[in-house]
Amino acid sequence: MPSLSRLLAALATLSLISLACVSAQKTDPNQQATSTIEELPNEGGETGGEQPAAAAGPQLTEVTAEEGFTVKMPGQPQVQRQKVNIPAGEVSTAAYSLQTAEGVIYSISTADYPEKVVASRPPEAFLNEGRDGLTNQLKGTVSNEQELTLDGYPGKSYTVSSPNGEVRARNYLVGPRLYTMLVLYNPSIGAPGAEDFLGSLGLVNPPPAIPRAGAAGADGGVGDGGTDADAGAVEATAPDAGPTDAGAPAPAKRRRAK
Repeated sequence: MPSLSRLLAALATLSLISLACVSAQKTDPNQQATSTIEELPNEGGETGGEQPAAAAGPQLTEVTAEEGFTVKMPGQPQVQRQKVNIPAGEVSTAAYSLQTAEGVIYSISTADYPEKVVASRPPEAFLNEGRDGLTNQLKGTVSNEQELTLDGYPGKSYTVSSPNGEVRARNYLVGPRLYTMLVLYNPSIGAPGAEDFLGSLGLVNPPPAIPRAGAAGADGGVGDGGTDADAGAVEATAPDAGPTDAGAPAPAKRRRAK
């Protein structure tokens, strides 16, 4: 279990680390993974002060990803891709991220797992470990947790509060793919566009849900390399900017009603 949690944590924060590298706001490589939230401006002072009650959200535009989804973001995101090797196979990841002038970070990332890994464990395990991995990375606490669905696929929304900032997040398990949507912001400033972004994910020709291997596999103990041990031994590699082999966008897309 801890190995899979670490993998999910790494995938959930992939976009943040990539964005920190690209923006080069910190040159110390030992701080890149943790500096992003610390750099969020705190213009409201220590007590935060009163924020403008009618702060307008940013203008969102639709982004079409070659991985097979659409999402609305306040600008054109930077894209980072990489592959993570685990004993059960290869996990392909992609992260679409941007930072606004106000210091708010919007990110959506995907992690495509081998089907046997997804089939060996209940969807709740992936969703919960995605949440726990992000929470541990930020050393924060979880609140406002809710179960969601997106076109019938299971999901989870939650907020992570940490000493250095706040994150609103959603995870969805769509076939063999885990989606992680994040909005990172300083709570004294807020993120007026968070709700519109988080509710904008549209799936393009999504795959069917993967049936669990074994009717009584509640403990995840399925053969053929589908146990927690197969999700360990993550090999850290630099993001691969090359294209993935994910399916191209198709005409039909379905969007979750808010």
